[in-house]
Amino acid sequence: MALFKTLAFPLTLAAVLGLLPSAKPQSVPDFEANTFSIVAFDPERNEWGCAVASKVIAVGSMVPFAKARVGAVATQASVNVKHGPDGLDLLAKGMSAQEALDALKESDKNIEVRQLGLIDAKGNAVSFTGKKCITWAGHKTGTNYACQGNLLAGEAVVNDMAKAFEEAKGPLAWKLMAALEAGDKAGGDKRGKQSAAILVVREKGGPNGQNDRAIDLRVDEHKDPIPELARILALRVKRP
Repeated sequence: MALFKTLAFPLTLAAVLGLLPSAKPQSVPDFEANTFSIVAFDPERNEWGCAVASKVIAVGSMVPFAKARVGAVATQASVNVKHGPDGLDLLAKGMSAQEALDALKESDKNIEVRQLGLIDAKGNAVSFTGKKCITWAGHKTGTNYACQGNLLAGEAVVNDMAKAFEEAKGPLAWKLMAALEAGDKAGGDKRGKQSAAILVVREKGGPNGQNDRAIDLRVDEHKDPIPELARILALRVKRP
């Protein structure tokens, strides 16, 4: 009995520390990037971009993806980050935004908890909102842009984003910023505010022309991230 007690403690401790195999492997839940975003194309400057904001830390690390002369992707809700690079790969093969979206949907058995926005090399834009996304959830597309959001204060968020983008002047970065600001003013993520990001690409637009990231800015944790993102953007690109 004494020997059993001596062995039982280290075995129990080892199990607690995860050093012994578990009979039932623990599944990792999907991360919720409940958010609002816009993907867009500027045909005059040959720029593609994505801007996003959310009540979640570092949303810019999950949602926006873009590649010059290829397009942009926003992947959110119960986010599948693979849809970002996979979507760009499909667009790079010459698929339209709609064809790439269809392929992504076909590849994902949990697509109804996802939300996606894509824009291709020609500016064709599409959005998808899964039936199981948290309300309010929806999207709005127009010429050279797609706005999408979930867990929002209401439909006005995406509608006002679209209107602001259509009416904004100047570089693509500031048009994307105008959309974020409008969405924020309309209520944005109904949980509150925490992070925001903006990504704009053009061929050889990065440092010394060595990559395509003309603008790649993030506010990962802030009480008012969109105004802070605008402040940082103004240090790089003069506001119109």
